[in-house]
Amino acid sequence: MNSQTITKSDQKISDIDSYMSSVGAKARRAAREISAASTETKNRALIVIAESLLETEDFLKSENAKDIAQGRKNGLSQALLDRLELTSERISGMAEGLRQIAALADPVGEITDLKYQPSGIQVGQMRVAFGVIGIIYESRPNVTADAAGLCLKSGNACILRGGSEALLSNLAIAKCVHHGLIKAGLSPDVVQVLETTDRNAVGRLITMPEYVDIIVPRGGKGLIERVSNEATVPVIKHLDGICHVYIDRFADKEKAVNIAFNSKTQRYGTCNTMETLLVHQQVAALILPVLGDLFKKEGVELRGCARSCEILKAISPAQDEDWEIEYLAPILSIRVVESFEQAIDHIEAHGSHHTDTIVTENITRARDFIRQVDSSSVMVNASTRFADGFEYGLGAEIGISTDKLHVRGPVGLEGLTTKKYVVFGDGHIRT
Repeated sequence: MNSQTITKSDQKISDIDSYMSSVGAKARRAAREISAASTETKNRALIVIAESLLETEDFLKSENAKDIAQGRKNGLSQALLDRLELTSERISGMAEGLRQIAALADPVGEITDLKYQPSGIQVGQMRVAFGVIGIIYESRPNVTADAAGLCLKSGNACILRGGSEALLSNLAIAKCVHHGLIKAGLSPDVVQVLETTDRNAVGRLITMPEYVDIIVPRGGKGLIERVSNEATVPVIKHLDGICHVYIDRFADKEKAVNIAFNSKTQRYGTCNTMETLLVHQQVAALILPVLGDLFKKEGVELRGCARSCEILKAISPAQDEDWEIEYLAPILSIRVVESFEQAIDHIEAHGSHHTDTIVTENITRARDFIRQVDSSSVMVNASTRFADGFEYGLGAEIGISTDKLHVRGPVGLEGLTTKKYVVFGDGHIRT
């Protein structure tokens, strides 16, 4: 694949309404094509896309470097710059994610619960694609590959609108995607990356149900609130990731320290990063000094309740709003709780129903925690950083939903499909 410089400029797109209508119409036509594509064809496209990403690594990094340079000039935070960067490891990860998607069973066309009815007909449910999925995201260009791969395998066309800070990176990845689609005999319109940074394009995308069936926003709270408030197309979303680790009084000290440290520091700018640490009062004096030293060496700012401040002298007092902030940065809130019940109450009052974990050796406590905590992912003795489609064996994810309809948790292939009833008869008529 040739990796010539991208010259398309969003300044050439002066009429956003016409541009978006054109994109939508192309997506609707492509949706019919991809919904009928064979599993073999879709998998071939995925494999070629993966190969193209690896073959054009230098080009991808070059375009990404331009985005990063502009981001620094515009004053992007270090957390956002981290999410924006395309390293060799992340490019390999994108390719591996696509290969995993290709290896997964194709959900499209699967018929379940086929049963004979008293009338003699057979009734079941078939899994089918939604049609056209619009995905709006910020910073992370790897979402372009993940979203394209998942939509492709699940038989959907997609319209992708990345953040302005990642435009060149996203368009570079789109070239690899289009190369794979064409090599597999599919229309490149199956995956369209918007070539404009105009905010009005988002407003149009989320209000054209004639072309788009589902919207998936991935990004900051402001973006998702805007989409939720303005969309006339159904939305799969989560607002923020205020994730907790609760260290129970029955916790193993070594496990507790490792899990809490990893949950916060493995990456800061992700929605499954721990933002609040809860520690039972009976083990706080034993565990917090160890964690305090580790976090200090890592440069993590600690903000704690009154009891936490007594144990860790150098930390700042937490304010009420700290319990409900998704920092996406090396900042952590710590609260010492009096009981298991108080920990549950805190999570219910201040959490975002994303991911919460308990560290305990008491099986009864573990069962009570997973039953009582109402989050999309609830864990026992594991880092919150595992709340991820790749780690869950989904190949990749298009986002994490904290909604209860239509899907919850990491959204993989099945989450991008719906079902319709199918009926088999042999000349049956209703009497």
